[in-house]
Amino acid sequence: MEIPSLKGVVSDEEWQTRVALAACYRLVALHGWSDLVFTHISARIAGPEHHFLINPYGLMFDEITASSLVKVDQQCNKVIDSPFPVNPAGFVIHSAVHAAREDVQCVLHTHTRAGVAVSAQQCGVLPISQQSTFVLASLAYHDYEGVAFRDEEKPRLQADLGEATFLVLRNHGLLVAARTIADCFLAMYTFESACQIQLAAQAGGELVQVDPRIVKGVAEAARVQTGGMGGAFVWPSLIRKLDKIDPGYAS
Repeated sequence: MEIPSLKGVVSDEEWQTRVALAACYRLVALHGWSDLVFTHISARIAGPEHHFLINPYGLMFDEITASSLVKVDQQCNKVIDSPFPVNPAGFVIHSAVHAAREDVQCVLHTHTRAGVAVSAQQCGVLPISQQSTFVLASLAYHDYEGVAFRDEEKPRLQADLGEATFLVLRNHGLLVAARTIADCFLAMYTFESACQIQLAAQAGGELVQVDPRIVKGVAEAARVQTGGMGGAFVWPSLIRKLDKIDPGYAS
């Protein structure tokens, strides 16, 4: 299906958000984190209207473009007409986070095997890798309540997330909430890596855990590692990689 371009139709600021979010979808697909069409990444559009962008339900992540992203309000009403629906479960989770966290621009949720496996472990994320220390510095948990399409779950999800960046959705998967799209992608990369490492380590011998004092000081370590830029430090190189593969996400 050919999607008419929205470049020049929406504001320049919204268009840049659309391009960055479409790039994030392509990067998630490239890293193998997508679950066919069943997970979501959303981004808040700057402005008093509290609109945000989410994927057109039914498209694979490697098909998503800046113009195909669906713009909705907090009641899941489309602000710009689209031939695609929005997944109700995806909307409930993402709208809950955006409503509670004015500091968050982007929310990224996955159902990877490693993420779901760790979400099903009573111990949760273990302090056994450098990656896990970054996660543990801002980690929360939310118990499974079934497929998340009921509005009554929102207050509990919001309370469990609090001010955290990383959220383990028990028996379900992983979620990150961050200030920018670039920060969100880097956070999920770290989260997913921590889970994959944990499962690999558990298949071996006795585990060595990181000193809790190191976890407490990890925020400063993360700042130093990226020169204080967070996800913006790696984002340009990721975009260059995408552009070499297929720059069509920006259409």
